[in-house]
Amino acid sequence: MFNIREMKAEDKAIIMPMVITFYHSPVVEHDVDTAVLERTFDAATDPAMPYISGLVMLEDEKVVGYGYVTGYYASEVGGMCMFMEEMYFTPECRGKGYGTKAYHWIIDHYPEYKRFRIEVTESNVNAKRLYERWGFRFLEYNQMVLDR
Repeated sequence: MFNIREMKAEDKAIIMPMVITFYHSPVVEHDVDTAVLERTFDAATDPAMPYISGLVMLEDEKVVGYGYVTGYYASEVGGMCMFMEEMYFTPECRGKGYGTKAYHWIIDHYPEYKRFRIEVTESNVNAKRLYERWGFRFLEYNQMVLDR
């Protein structure tokens, strides 16, 4: 049985290896320092940090994946937006429909959000197809960043 629960600080030993695997896979196009990834986990499990939540994916009570979601207000939507930062499943749990179940859980769990966003690399053709089936569409502009 598939289930989702909130991430807890004591999940770090099992989640961080998955995070490292995710960030060293072809779906990520740039290097991210491990210290940054650990800081993200810590923020996602800190009740004082309202902008990010960690999700633990379970199959029969065994941890098989994780995800991060962040919220923000967008003027072009006139409401809150949810950015689905990461979603990772162990290789043996892929293709079982758990990504779709997690997506529906997120949509149902956050009904006040007006827009949901997700990133996908050009090379991740299967993910793009899946996200389009879920109703996602590409925004026709490029994003720029300034990291500090």
